[in-house]
This record gives sequence, C-alpha cells and structure tokens, in this order.
Amino acid sequence: MFQITEKKKKDVVAKCDHLSLLKFSHQLPHAFTEQGVAMLSSVLNSERAIEVNIAIMRAFVRMREILLTNKDLAVEIETLELKYKNHDMKLVEYDKHISAIFEAIKQLMAPAPVPEKPKIGFHQ
Repeated sequence: MFQITEKKKKDVVAKCDHLSLLKFSHQLPHAFTEQGVAMLSSVLNSERAIEVNIAIMRAFVRMREILLTNKDLAVEIETLELKYKNHDMKLVEYDKHISAIFEAIKQLMAPAPVPEKPKIGFHQ
C-alpha cells in the first residue's frame, strides 16, 4: 500500500467524476499495488473477499495488457513519424532536383538568340 501524490490525486479527480468529493479532501488517498491486494485477500478469509480479490487481480492483468498494447502503439507511431520526417527531407531534395529540371527545360524551350548578321555595304 502506498500514498498517492498530490499531482496524481488531481489527475484522478479530473478524470473520474465519481471522485469529486476527494477533490476537497486535504488527505492524500492510499492505493494498493497488485501484490498488496493479494496479501490483503490472504488476511480476509470470506467468499466475498475472494471474489473481490479475483476481480481486482483481473483488473490489474487487464491494465497491464492495455499498457503494453499502448507502448507497442507508441513505438509504432514513433517509427512512422521518423519515416515521415525522412520522407519529408527526401521530398525537399526531390523538389530541388525537379525545379532544376524545369529550369533546364525552360532554357531549352526559349528561342535561341538570333545572331546579328553583318551589314553589307558602307556603314557610318
């Protein structure tokens, strides 16, 4: 069992509407770890305590699964972000090359300057 920090208390109260009374309490709440719940259930020896213990243990297992899934998703998103950034860098490089190609095409399409022919006869 451990005591929740003030910051964590504010986060929990903000996310859970049914804990609004906790918002005005000056006491920091206590919480159980997964092992703490297992120890508590070994002390309490009733049918109801066993059912509650099983439900809580399943909740902890499910939370762990969700956290692992989210961690995998976070890693995958980060990988995609890096690929996207590299892709953007390549696009900028390609844009420069394409601009150079267009410039070369424009120069080739421009009419060639007509050389001035030497005038025949006497000139002043």
